[in-house]
Amino acid sequence: MLRVEDLTVSYGSNMIFKDLAVDFRPGKITGIIGPNGAGKSTLIKSILGMIKKNAGSATLDGQELSKNLTKVAYVEQRKDIDLAFPINVFEVVLSGSYSRLGLFKDAGKKEKAEALEALAQVNLSEFKNRQIGNLSGGQLQRVFVARAIVQQAEVVILDEPFVGIDMKSEKQIMDILKSWRDSGKIIIVVHHDLNKVNDYFDDLLIMNHGVVAMGPVAETYNQTNIQKAFSADLSAVLFA
Repeated sequence: MLRVEDLTVSYGSNMIFKDLAVDFRPGKITGIIGPNGAGKSTLIKSILGMIKKNAGSATLDGQELSKNLTKVAYVEQRKDIDLAFPINVFEVVLSGSYSRLGLFKDAGKKEKAEALEALAQVNLSEFKNRQIGNLSGGQLQRVFVARAIVQQAEVVILDEPFVGIDMKSEKQIMDILKSWRDSGKIIIVVHHDLNKVNDYFDDLLIMNHGVVAMGPVAETYNQTNIQKAFSADLSAVLFA
């Protein structure tokens, strides 16, 4: 269980959310939805220690998450990636093994074979020597999913993974996420397409500067909660 308790984050005098508490369950794909600026990415980055929190904690099986980050694979938004960085596809995927190797060990034959196998799983073997800036949006996201495969993490967090990618890549990524879910991993996806909530997620966190609703999709994804988080007009369209 990934448990977030009493989490408070602000940017100066701008309070993003206060005393936020949610549980992310193993063996479930949890979607996080909410309007722009609702605090979705801030929640992810604060529990990973990427931005400072005012108060609160994030624990994985009772232990501070900040001390167990090797158990977490994080796929950031494309806009946050330096696409000019001189690294190729294979090197990115291979980097998923570094957290398991430690600081003073180099990747060997076993790790390189795992990276090649992961690339095969996402159908990108032929792109292994390509610089990451020369990939389409869908190809790039599949590269980072391949890196997560190599990392063998217990928790996989993806921030808006389907923005600007093709439907084929989206389906391939979802198939992999569902296989991870079925193996007992905790999968968390910040998402924007409300029409796919029922198809993609088991649990749902609806946010707007705090928790509007959290729980199984069948219980939380309804007109009342969408109206609270977004607007009456959008909820009426979605649940017409």
